[in-house]
Amino acid sequence: MKPLVLFWALLLLLATAPGPGPRPAAGAPGSCSQRCGDRDGSCSCHPTCSGLSSCCSDFRDFCLEISPYSGSMMGGKDFVVQHLNWLSSTEGVICRFKESIQTLGHVDSFGRVHCVSPLLYETGRIPFTLSLDNGRSFPRSGTWLAVHPNRVSETEKSELVNETRWQYYGTAGITGNLTVTWEPSALSTQSVIIELWGYEETGTPYSDKWAAKWSYLYPLATNIPNSGSFTFTPKPAAQNFQRWEVGALRIISSRYYAGEKDVHALWSNEHALAWHLGEDFQADPEAWARAQCLAWEDLEDQLPNFLEEVPDCPCTLAQARADSGRFHTDYGCDIEHGSVCTYHPGAVHCVRSVQASPRYASGQQCCYTAAGTLLLTADSMGGSTPDRGHDWGAPPFRTPPRVPGLSHWLYDVISFYHCCLWAPECSRYMRRRPSSDCRSYRPSRLASTFGDPHFVTFDGADFSFNGRGEYVLLEATLTNLRVHGRAQTRTTSEGTQDRGTGLMAVAIQEGNSDVVEVRLDGKEGVLQVLLNQEVLNFTEQSWMDLKGMFLSIAAQDSVSIMLSSGAGLEVIVQRPFLSVTVLLPEKFLTHTQGLLGTLNDDLTDDFTLRNGRVLPPKATSRELFRFGADWAVENASSLLTYDSWFLVNNFLYQSKHDYTFQPLFAEETTPNPSQAPEVAELCGDNHFCTFDVMATGSLSVGNGTLMAHQRHQHRVQSLQPVTSCGWLAPPPNGHKEGISYLAGSTIHFYCDGGYNLFGAEASTCQADGTWSRPSPMCQPARSHAVLLSIIFGGLAVVALVALVYVLLRRRKGNMASWGSQP
Repeated sequence: MKPLVLFWALLLLLATAPGPGPRPAAGAPGSCSQRCGDRDGSCSCHPTCSGLSSCCSDFRDFCLEISPYSGSMMGGKDFVVQHLNWLSSTEGVICRFKESIQTLGHVDSFGRVHCVSPLLYETGRIPFTLSLDNGRSFPRSGTWLAVHPNRVSETEKSELVNETRWQYYGTAGITGNLTVTWEPSALSTQSVIIELWGYEETGTPYSDKWAAKWSYLYPLATNIPNSGSFTFTPKPAAQNFQRWEVGALRIISSRYYAGEKDVHALWSNEHALAWHLGEDFQADPEAWARAQCLAWEDLEDQLPNFLEEVPDCPCTLAQARADSGRFHTDYGCDIEHGSVCTYHPGAVHCVRSVQASPRYASGQQCCYTAAGTLLLTADSMGGSTPDRGHDWGAPPFRTPPRVPGLSHWLYDVISFYHCCLWAPECSRYMRRRPSSDCRSYRPSRLASTFGDPHFVTFDGADFSFNGRGEYVLLEATLTNLRVHGRAQTRTTSEGTQDRGTGLMAVAIQEGNSDVVEVRLDGKEGVLQVLLNQEVLNFTEQSWMDLKGMFLSIAAQDSVSIMLSSGAGLEVIVQRPFLSVTVLLPEKFLTHTQGLLGTLNDDLTDDFTLRNGRVLPPKATSRELFRFGADWAVENASSLLTYDSWFLVNNFLYQSKHDYTFQPLFAEETTPNPSQAPEVAELCGDNHFCTFDVMATGSLSVGNGTLMAHQRHQHRVQSLQPVTSCGWLAPPPNGHKEGISYLAGSTIHFYCDGGYNLFGAEASTCQADGTWSRPSPMCQPARSHAVLLSIIFGGLAVVALVALVYVLLRRRKGNMASWGSQP
């Protein structure tokens, strides 16, 4: 009898075990099939369900995690679907990206499902769905992160050894062999094919027919060992391939046919294809490049003037680095990484405008000298150059000139090779890519909160508000920008709760952008970043292109968010709390409210309640506590995440401001006599630091507050407006000394040999933005011999005239005397 019972029990177990058999119907309330992100029903398929233990049993089967989760937008990255074992045979694995682009996947011998990323013309998070029945249904979904080719790690691509030789090959003195290397283990194959692909943009610029296209051109080698290195001597390509001047190498397994799309591959950097150009280039590179430069110049004259809509550069290096909502480090010239500025000699740091211009998707670049001076192309070949195609591209991507990296290569980089690197025609390039001066630049405004917590508003009012709850730090109706923060009490090392609070989470959204939240995990104090309430993983990428924003994380303790409006949010871990900085462009004037104040250059109305009532600047701590409580977040509009029962019970189901919590007010603090000398030495006259030490008893908390406040003050100082008089030209047939055009700067003028200076020898930029003297003139100088001959000739003429005059006077006198005789 027992064997029979065991037999039926085993059958029952097999019948109920999960496997590759029939799945719940799509959208069924007890399943996550086609329900990822949905909270409704008897179980949840939302990212918060794991922490709340409310997930459907098949959550991981249908809401996919993948590894790796990112790769180049060039495609060819093999990734594995995690937590999904498919041990039975399948009719066909198809991976569909953006509902339209399909690649073939496969199941390996371990039952793991693989997909291959496709060739894309965009960066960012790309939704994909998975079919295990040859495309009849796609019930599983996930997200792939496509990244700019320059952000791909070196181990994920092939390397052009001495890349400069590749891009100068055929010019004076550059001949011989070229070598490409790669990591053999990155491709599971015995032999490989090495191919050349070319990039072009066809059709009429700025029309509906303008299209981006990668094309397979020809193989460099087929069926060679996967040794990790290949060396060859370039030969001019056939005439029908000469129109491609920008391209990249691709290495694939020999089991594929040459040019096969969407297969596992390693790409090189995109580069100028000097090494493949024809015999006419190699016969006379300079003449060939000059002709290309002139053709580009003619094309530029026919295209719209994009310079009118790119933003002005910051006037100083300090402003450029501080205005991080609108400008970000250009990795091609970074002071933090040794200032290797190949294309900008004389500069130590460059920044790029974060957002592309609204109409033409163009970009701005600003470069600076070691003295912090904006470097202009009118003064130096290393000056700042704007871009017809923004290097990072622009939503909705995919079509020119919005293709990340590649549109920039075609319209700004290869033309630089033609005019400046392969031919001495750089002045032509600089005339069409002139640097922006900074006369119209207006620095962003800055507000911060840090410590226990303390607030410094956009207009400079400062106060402390240590409420417990969730609060509106900022609202701006101009772009529907919202910033919410969660303040919690600190648990001391003894396990007790402080009577002060600090920010533990902050979330931001603008318009219909993604929602990003930065928080300190309460248990371990680890920084977490959440995108639309899902915790992000930064093991592969520290930069992400998101909907309506860019996100950057540095050193696991600093997060920057750059919004499409030019606003920026920076969050730094200043344990035990977060330090938060918000930057707003000047267009937000009169459009803000919340705990960070009313941006209008009037600090007397920064403490404005929701009903419009204004507290006086000298309001007491208790009055300011009521002001803070008035800006509690409303549940229906909260941007914050509740993915644990602690957060649900303490913040979601409770009042957004905890009226039972009694904080410590400044008037109630009394210094500990034994700590007084240490507090005085640490804090000096910084009342924020002093308050936090007295409130928490912790010098380290006070030190964190002091550092955050000092950082705020330094940033405010860096963003102070400066006056620029604009570029001042040197005189024709002369030159000038000085490249700074800010108030107080002086430019000195000199003439070339053979010319004399007529006008002022120097001009100073005045406080009103005008120059004290115009540029002088340089007129041809005359030699000493000519000058002496003129002088003596003039004297001779004068002497001759005088002699004639004397003789005439004598003759007249003689005639008069004769006429008087009888």
